[in-house]
Amino acid sequence: MRGEKAALLLEDGTAFVGRSCGHPGEVCAEVVFNTAMTGYQEIATDPSYAGQMVTMTYPLIGNYGVNRRDTESDRIYVSAMIVREMAGLPSNWRQEQSIQDYFIANRVMGLEGIDTRQLVRHIRSQGAMRGILSTEDHDQESLRRKVLESPQMVGRDLVLDVTTRERYEFPRPTTVEPPGLSKPDFRVVAYDFGIKENILRQLAAIGARTLVVPATTKAEEVEALRPDGIFLSNGPGDPAALGYIIEEVKKVIRRYPTFGICLGHQLLGWAFGGTTYKLKFGHRGANHPVKDMTTSRVEITSQNHGFAVWPESLPSDVEITHWNLNDQTVEGMAHKSLPCFCVQYHPEASPGPHDSHYLFRRFHDLLQAAGQS
Repeated sequence: MRGEKAALLLEDGTAFVGRSCGHPGEVCAEVVFNTAMTGYQEIATDPSYAGQMVTMTYPLIGNYGVNRRDTESDRIYVSAMIVREMAGLPSNWRQEQSIQDYFIANRVMGLEGIDTRQLVRHIRSQGAMRGILSTEDHDQESLRRKVLESPQMVGRDLVLDVTTRERYEFPRPTTVEPPGLSKPDFRVVAYDFGIKENILRQLAAIGARTLVVPATTKAEEVEALRPDGIFLSNGPGDPAALGYIIEEVKKVIRRYPTFGICLGHQLLGWAFGGTTYKLKFGHRGANHPVKDMTTSRVEITSQNHGFAVWPESLPSDVEITHWNLNDQTVEGMAHKSLPCFCVQYHPEASPGPHDSHYLFRRFHDLLQAAGQS
């Protein structure tokens, strides 16, 4: 019930007390923050946020409600959403439901009424950390014990929790294809590590009939599908824990043109021979400047990741193509002899920005060149 007392305790003992604005209960997860002003529904349904509570830095969330068309997956994946204020009277012509009713219906917790500026400043200073949100237990010693017993993000495999269980095609043959999509020219196999719906729409827009497969799919199974190219999706958790996927990625990149986004980028970093590390508080928002070194253009990007590729770990046959201008972390790579490239950020971002849509055209050109060779 909205207004019920809710307590958030971080693993270092920092406590916040506010009001419930979602389903009552208790949950442990990593506490992170996102600086986007809009897109809260897309954030909530992004599988990359599995295992995380998201603090929204914009003070008022939910003012345009939610609707079925703006979801990025089949359900809410955030463990909880933390806001300064949840809009009580949302209004928009596309609205079907308030975000609070949406959370309650999906049994997802929410916290409002705390100083989110203080929480974000604490995370920026001390780093993202585990937290526990509860409407049931308000004893700090009890909460602290439970949060310290919860799993850490480093070393955690969350891909198996979010990947599809069965293969499926997009656009689905049994439905009317959305307007504006190109006639399929290529067949792409997309590894689902937590894939977002808008990625599939962007692939369809460049003429790709995409077959989405489980994360555990072997390279030999992919070969039997006779694709023109491979897509490696975004997803949650620590890429270093995904050795069983990295081994298959090493095989497919030697056979097919490959494009990776976010976790797909990190897995390619490992497949190239590099390593990854955990960022202090990650990159999550819709306003991160990235420089494309191949064109010298700066684009504003949407991001959601807590790990990054060590530039010093990459071999000489890998070129760093994009840099983050805020902290000089790696944002894109390309192999010098294999037809594969990747970016750490989200060029498909919905509601935006849209500066990076050109990357899907680059993938199209890569597929086209491979088909002509």
